[in-house]
Amino acid sequence: MRSSSYAPGTPGRRSRRSIRAVLVLALTAAMATTVPAARAAAPTADTEGAPGLATKPYMGWSSWSMQSSKYPGLNPDGDYSYLTERNVLKQTDALAAKLKPYGYEYVNLDSGWWRDQDWKPGFDQYARQKADPGRFPRGMKALADDIHAKGLKAGIYLPVGLEKEAYGDGKVPIWNAEDCTTADIVHDDLRTTNGWDSAYKLDFSRPCAQKYVDSQARLFADWGYDFLKLDGVGPGSGKNGDQYDNVADVAAWQRAIAATGRPIHLEISWSLDIGRITDWKKYSNGWRIDTDVECYCNTLVSWENSVDDRWDDAPGWTRHAGPGGWNDLDSLDVGNGQMDGLSKAERQSYATLWAIAKSPLYTGDDLTRLDAYGLSLLTNREVIALNQGNTPPARPVTPSDPQQVWAAKNPDGTYTVALFNLADAPAAVTADWTTLGFTGRAAVRDLWNHENLGTFKNKVTQALPAHGSRLFTVTPHGSALTTTGYEAESSANTLSGNASVAGCDACSGGQKVGNLYVGGKLRFNDVTVAKAGTYWVKVAYVSGDARSVDVSANGNGATRHKFPSTGDWGTAETVSVPVALKAGANTITFDSGSGYAPDIDRIDVPKSS
Repeated sequence: MRSSSYAPGTPGRRSRRSIRAVLVLALTAAMATTVPAARAAAPTADTEGAPGLATKPYMGWSSWSMQSSKYPGLNPDGDYSYLTERNVLKQTDALAAKLKPYGYEYVNLDSGWWRDQDWKPGFDQYARQKADPGRFPRGMKALADDIHAKGLKAGIYLPVGLEKEAYGDGKVPIWNAEDCTTADIVHDDLRTTNGWDSAYKLDFSRPCAQKYVDSQARLFADWGYDFLKLDGVGPGSGKNGDQYDNVADVAAWQRAIAATGRPIHLEISWSLDIGRITDWKKYSNGWRIDTDVECYCNTLVSWENSVDDRWDDAPGWTRHAGPGGWNDLDSLDVGNGQMDGLSKAERQSYATLWAIAKSPLYTGDDLTRLDAYGLSLLTNREVIALNQGNTPPARPVTPSDPQQVWAAKNPDGTYTVALFNLADAPAAVTADWTTLGFTGRAAVRDLWNHENLGTFKNKVTQALPAHGSRLFTVTPHGSALTTTGYEAESSANTLSGNASVAGCDACSGGQKVGNLYVGGKLRFNDVTVAKAGTYWVKVAYVSGDARSVDVSANGNGATRHKFPSTGDWGTAETVSVPVALKAGANTITFDSGSGYAPDIDRIDVPKSS
């Protein structure tokens, strides 16, 4: 298996579906639906390492999407052969000419710069990776100098750990570390680590291990690199357990980079464990939250391979993004049309999610062959400003159903609102103003089309193609929403099956209803409204993974909704669901059906529909 870069030995990659299945099983085994875990640390204004870096999501280009693709002509000398000095400089020139004016600045090399076309690695006399002379005949410093000459920044890549081929029977000396050899930096049992088990795990109880990382960081700083992607990091990268716990490695890299005196952005990868987010935020500037976006097929990506997974996987991470460290959704490959492997609607939805999630915007496209539509997506100043400005990341305000709405309230009182139709057929999607917390009228601006659409009363509805989207800024001109709240744990409600009340520090009343599984039900009684209508009921819930629940009113037919993950079992979030209520008293039921449902904190019902 490999992540977004390494590909040791023969090419191969476990499907992201199987990766996700393993992760789901692990989460299910570890979950606790009745006793919440400690709340994750709140977002910090900056990370401890490399102060001043990552004040906003970085923008640029990465080589891996083209390296990994089987698109005709991209890798004529074999798998991953695209990565050469000549090709990188072509992309550098194109980035400087076409995208630099819009804020794109990093040119990032991915895996293989120290490996020949047969994937045989090269190392210097101190067990550090050295440039393959066939790929980079002038070496890595000359390349960085050329990138800098264009007013851009240079990025480089490493897998975590000591690569097995660098061990040299434990006899290789460590640079600037007297009496240290490769035998002194790893565990005596030579346990392996990283997402491919391609390296020996460094033992940081031995001082020589930090010195080895220091020597690598010093080399990159001397070459003039501004960015490092550290890949295969665990827990994550499809692995967990002590052998694959690389938090100490990330911390060592943070220290080593700081010691060089050069500001180097540290990005870690891939599918990282959200349970260690405090560590990722403390020691790095960004973290890959998911598997590879690439399809490893005859295009760069495909909608079903991994692009569409991000709508399920991003919400639990949302609150952790902020200045100093960002949730990395992987490459944004929307610029090349046929090579991308996506429809125009899919390309816009892809770019919309990356923008509103405040993901780094780095494309893996061939910048020398951007089509007009792709260039318009990558250079839309209003969308870039949304991603790069002081607006918060958006998250779903409706369930993670085929039609969904994401939103965020901005510091100036406006709202970022994105409508998505993730279904395979056209459908209408509605953003009701009550899901945003106000009623009445609001002005709507279409960011992709640079168009003021006018004023809309109570909601905006758009007909969207399959996998389509719209992105708006909504300016309220109405009044604040008033609601009536009902606590899940209230004695007035009815619990059945396994459902039970449990403590919850994150919940409004200090309690929630959990154990909603295999027939467990929670019924809110005496939910009163003045007149009949469809009400967007806001549901506060806790769910360490995405879970579905059947919602019904007054014993009528139920609608099944999937609630996005809140990131852990100690954090509450909200989504709003449409419920048809009659005038007077009503019941609203949450039924787990045959599966596992989220834990419910409370509901808030608007006083008018």
